[in-house]
Amino acid sequence: MSLNLINIAKKYNRNWVFRNACYQFEIPGSYVIHGPNGSGKSTLLKILSGFLTPTKGELKLQINSNYITTENWSNHIAYAAPYYELIEEMYLEEFVSFYIKFKPLQKGVSQNDLIKIAYLEEAKDKQIKNFSSGMKQRLKLSLAWLSEVSIVLLDEPCSNLDAKGIEWYKNLAKEYSKNKLIIVCSNGIEDEFSFCKKSLDIGILIK
Repeated sequence: MSLNLINIAKKYNRNWVFRNACYQFEIPGSYVIHGPNGSGKSTLLKILSGFLTPTKGELKLQINSNYITTENWSNHIAYAAPYYELIEEMYLEEFVSFYIKFKPLQKGVSQNDLIKIAYLEEAKDKQIKNFSSGMKQRLKLSLAWLSEVSIVLLDEPCSNLDAKGIEWYKNLAKEYSKNKLIIVCSNGIEDEFSFCKKSLDIGILIK
């Protein structure tokens, strides 16, 4: 099983963000992509998630010998990023219930389990717009790690987490990263990717 980038390029207006990105990510596997701000990491992750369409090139996702069409990628991928927006008018339980209709949780994990794991039990009846940035990030990460998917994409996952939250994230990664493809984009915060087996510089992937 694998996720393949074949000469992927992305252009905004007249400016190329990157060109000729080529790589094969193996499933399962854990990778960190390093690079400074503005180097194209987030754009690449958005393309891998299916949120952005590349200007040129081809993506191939193979799961259990079957090639998955881009229309069905969302069934296999969970994505968490600081800029990923939650539906803030919803209450927590309402939002989680809505989310899992489209992306079920792993076997043995209930909606209440997820809320407990995210340390959001006291916020069950709160609107997400009233959450702190750390609470929102814990919710995003819990949904990503606990979804029944083959691929988890994380962009700067320790953003908005305090020291206790970072330890929580590392424990979650240790518990739920098995048998998946994990791709972390990071500016160099080691706690974000300490569990990753392979390290890639964005400059190696793109030209």
